[in-house]
Amino acid sequence: MAHNWMIAEREYLRQESRRGRRHAYEHLNPTTTALVVIDMVPFFAEANIHCRDAITPINRLAAALREGDGVVAWVLPADAGAPSPHAIEFYGAQIAQTYGASGGQGAPRDRLCPELAVMEGDVFAEKSAASAFFPGRCDLHDRLAARGIETVIIAGTVTNVCCESSARDASTLGYRVIFAADATATVTDAAHNAALYTIYRSFGDVRPTAEILDLIAGSPARAAPAHG
Repeated sequence: MAHNWMIAEREYLRQESRRGRRHAYEHLNPTTTALVVIDMVPFFAEANIHCRDAITPINRLAAALREGDGVVAWVLPADAGAPSPHAIEFYGAQIAQTYGASGGQGAPRDRLCPELAVMEGDVFAEKSAASAFFPGRCDLHDRLAARGIETVIIAGTVTNVCCESSARDASTLGYRVIFAADATATVTDAAHNAALYTIYRSFGDVRPTAEILDLIAGSPARAAPAHG
């Protein structure tokens, strides 16, 4: 089941009153854009139907960006080994151990959900923090910067933890952030929509896959509905 996502009309109106338009980013250059897919590994996707439902939109975005000579980046949790004392204190020993091993072992592409359309030439990165853009915890920023990436499209799981954290830090680093409302997923609609509200208000644009595909193709994006 897809999330019943929404952004309240009052938030759209607030942004329209500030910048004169509903969406921050009305144009996108595919060659300087990366799709950043967060933590789409079996640990998350097999436990949550919303996460599984994000696979098809992610594959559509990936195919379109490759067609436009953009970058597709898959970010996985690093194998943390033995949990830190802080993690044990915060989560408890058993959950800390489980989270530390959530990314699996082996080659990165083999640790992703098998339904994802991974291709040669894609970027693979591991992170040891919630954010894929936190300095010293993932090398994704350096690799994207070396390719001249200016815009990142955030997709994956879970919306309100690693995806939101990555969007916040990407914005801080100066990227144009587009958050894919129906290609991100978490446990409940309420948690998902709270994160979308925060991103849209302060850190990036929020759009459904269909509108992002329009931007990639260079056609005018449709005005977003109040909910997806």
